[in-house]
Parts: sequence; C-alpha cells; structure tokens
Amino acid sequence: MDKLQELSAPIGRLFLSMIFIFSGFSKITGYAGTAAYMESVGVPSMLLPLVIALEILGGIAVLVGFKARLVSLLIAGFSIVSAILFHQFWNDESQMNPFMKNIAMAGGFLMIFAHGPGAYSIDKDQTPKTRLH
Repeated sequence: MDKLQELSAPIGRLFLSMIFIFSGFSKITGYAGTAAYMESVGVPSMLLPLVIALEILGGIAVLVGFKARLVSLLIAGFSIVSAILFHQFWNDESQMNPFMKNIAMAGGFLMIFAHGPGAYSIDKDQTPKTRLH
C-alpha cells in the first residue's frame, strides 16, 4: 500500500497538469480564436498571455512538484473562475459537464495544496507525512 500511495502522487500530478499544459499550447497555436472567444464573454484578451503562462508554466510546476502548493492554489482559483465565466450551465445546459470538470480539477488541485505534492517532487521535503489507515 505504501508504494501505491507513493506512486499515486506523481501520477495524479501528471494527470492534473496535462490538461493545462496542452491547453496552454493550444491557446498559442489558436491565439486569435482564443482571444476572440475571451472577448465574446467579456474577458479582456490582453489577459491571454497570463492565462497561457499560468497553464503552461503552472502545469509544469505541478508536474515536477515545484512550488506545488502555491501553484495548485492559483490553478484551483483559475479553474473555478474559468468555470463561472466560460461554462455557464445556467444559461446553456450543455455546459454542465465542462463546468463540473473545472470544479473537479479545482478539487484535485486543492488536495495538492492541502497535502503537498507527494513523492518524486522537487518540493518533496515540504510534503507532510500521511498514511492511509
């Protein structure tokens, strides 16, 4: 059980960070379209470089476990704000799943914030030692 628990941290960080890293790069390749979409929902497109930086650099930081608690808290907040701004299921029922996906990801990042990045991370010495009972 200890080995499984140890391996679950880097695998969990990989799974959580992948969507942000890939999304950041897709925003670069589709910059104009993303900027236009942001403007269409009232978000200034001048924020797009910050969004890209948070997604790519923040995703990499979580992946390797560098400043993972701080970055996870930032990404959790970003995920919640993004859910509210871009996935308004109360106006469009088809946005319920994307909204809930963002909320679920925020929950995963809050777990990293609460418990640290776990094994195989740059910040591993700052991770509290917990055991499943």
